Amino acid sequence: MHYLIILSVILLFIFFPQYWVKKVLQQYNRRDEDNFTGTGGELARHLLDRFDLQHIKVEITETGDHYDPEANCVRLTKDKFDGKTLTAITVATHECGHALQHAGREPLFMLRSRLAHLSVWAARLGSFLLFSAPFLVIITKAPSVAILNITGAFLIMGFALIVQIITLPVEIDASFNKALPLLKTGYLNPQQLPAARKILKAAAWTYVAGSLASLLNFWRWLAVLKR
Repeated sequence: MHYLIILSVILLFIFFPQYWVKKVLQQYNRRDEDNFTGTGGELARHLLDRFDLQHIKVEITETGDHYDPEANCVRLTKDKFDGKTLTAITVATHECGHALQHAGREPLFMLRSRLAHLSVWAARLGSFLLFSAPFLVIITKAPSVAILNITGAFLIMGFALIVQIITLPVEIDASFNKALPLLKTGYLNPQQLPAARKILKAAAWTYVAGSLASLLNFWRWLAVLKR
């Protein structure tokens, strides 16, 4: 019974933020009297040029708004790239915040980027261990297959969990130490700033929910493998 209550609370913390984030982004992504003269894509280009980051591209993507440090590219979904709404302007500025982190080689951003790259190889190695554990036990005469299974699970989900945890402060910094101060320098009027803060807070909560989801998956895997 206690486990069900704990699980229900965790699921609430995972799915409610996702619902709330979607609602907030949609709320301020409508064309209204506060329409801007430029689009999110145009603002992103302007901000990058302002900080002498002309080598960083701005592109449309279908896989969610993000900054790609390997390709040196800010990618925005079509509604943000072409949109003249508060959501488009705020999200574009947030992603440019990551470009500023990269340009300044800020420690947490660089660590997160390295770990994200390593997590791809960790997941491959973890999958190999889980798949080949029975054969490796026979070859190596290891006392228990559980050790290999737990190692494989950690490489797949534990590594991803670490990346999620490190990502959260990186996202908060991009929102409130980079994007918000920029938006205050004339890109938004004082009446729009509370809503912009709400959008930036919603963006951060997506990673809180992601971290909790990763933690739940990791805990479930460990529970299964220990049986």
